[in-house]
Amino acid sequence: MINIREKLAQNGLKVTPQRVAVYEAITRLNNHPNAEAITDYIKRKYPNIAVGTVYNTLETFVQKGIISRIKTNGDVMRYDADLNGHHHLYSRDARRIEDYHDEELNQFLSEYIRKKQIPNFTVEDINVQIVGKFID
Repeated sequence: MINIREKLAQNGLKVTPQRVAVYEAITRLNNHPNAEAITDYIKRKYPNIAVGTVYNTLETFVQKGIISRIKTNGDVMRYDADLNGHHHLYSRDARRIEDYHDEELNQFLSEYIRKKQIPNFTVEDINVQIVGKFID
């Protein structure tokens, strides 16, 4: 697995403590955190980090393909460092997102889209957000 320092370098970004801290927060929280949760996590170790730095870093990471942004039904932006093809299970009540890996679903969706031959459009990625409730 490639580490964040290598990812930053491969994307032409300087390795800074702030960038490393943002990526570390996303991976350590491991619950598709929003920007506020990421900022709170980072501030424990780096209390002087600016909120704007966190938001700017998140946006840069999304643009460079280092992380992905997930929009929930409540229009809250959450972040995911797992870029392997997967989908999400989202509970509105619990405001919880979990990864859902299903190769059969991936194959079905890819084949379906291929057969549709959508004119003037190139599919780059397919992700499904399944909304429901977790039963604990």
